[in-house]
Amino acid sequence: MESKPEPHKRFICSFSGCSAAYNKQWKLDAHLCKHTGVRPHACAHPGCGKSFCRPYHLARHELSHTGVKPFVCSEDGCTEAFTTNANRVRHVSRVHVHEPKKYACKWDGCGLEFRKNHQLKAHMCEQHSRLPPPYRCTAEGCTMSFTVPSKLKRHEKVHRGYPCKEQGCTFTGKTWTEYLKHRQEQHRPVFKCDQCNKVFKDSWFLKQHQQVHSDTRRVFKCPRDSCERSFTTVFNLQSHINSFHEELRPFACSHEGCGKTFAMKQGLQRHAATHNPDRKQPRRARPKRSLASRLSGYSEAKAATSKRVKEKECPQKAELPGPVELVSLLQDTSLLHSTAAVDAHGHMTHTLNTPLTV
Repeated sequence: MESKPEPHKRFICSFSGCSAAYNKQWKLDAHLCKHTGVRPHACAHPGCGKSFCRPYHLARHELSHTGVKPFVCSEDGCTEAFTTNANRVRHVSRVHVHEPKKYACKWDGCGLEFRKNHQLKAHMCEQHSRLPPPYRCTAEGCTMSFTVPSKLKRHEKVHRGYPCKEQGCTFTGKTWTEYLKHRQEQHRPVFKCDQCNKVFKDSWFLKQHQQVHSDTRRVFKCPRDSCERSFTTVFNLQSHINSFHEELRPFACSHEGCGKTFAMKQGLQRHAATHNPDRKQPRRARPKRSLASRLSGYSEAKAATSKRVKEKECPQKAELPGPVELVSLLQDTSLLHSTAAVDAHGHMTHTLNTPLTV
């Protein structure tokens, strides 16, 4: 069986460089809106201001103001209604029809079926008609053509690129990944503390840092009997329960004959290095500082430098008592000089009577 002949397209776009042609006048009129930018059919609803190329699109849009849904589902027992017939058909095919609609190729001897109509059109164009795809790229020197407008629109971004939208920036990325990388490196937002002017690259770190300036601090107390440990995050509390109370050690060493288990993934990673002594050891990382030390900005190196400077400037004060001990917020001793209260959610809130000294 031969395919149905394609209707004659005698309504041709008159704009230079455009090869679009249609078999209906209203299709050409709608297409010309893309060149002129004029949308003659405007919505008369107060405060709307939307306009459309076709009266059908305007009539469909006006239903959003009136709330009328004239297309009711014809299935028994279903009361769904829709503003367009296409939405109703889509609803029926998705909800009431168990087998998805398939588009079959009617070319003699073919019979292939597709789930999407545009897939069938692309198949007809590439396999049977042997005609070039109708949507051609208009960029100078480009000979690419596509079977559907969406693929052409996606392709045109290759010529146009992805310009940076920041004021004064002239960067244009060739790909979306290149554009995102530029945004992250050059225009990444900075979060600044409004009390001490410290700068952070993530809002979460800023939020954690601002606890230093607060008079009250919420902590999570271990719910196990006779355990007085408390933590500033739920993650640390859960890690404590798994390690010390539940004795869960889910991370096992896979080395033959070893069988050691660890509560944390980091412990397994450190242990795995002992099975490869010949492997080049990575550079020793700096010891992790406590949460209170990180949030307050305390640094042992900075403290030592500051001490040497003070000794040079004031030799008579060089024999003062040793450095002040910084107590981690994760230790219960930090709560000995605090007043505790329980909020509505069962979390303990401590008001620090003595400021943290660094």
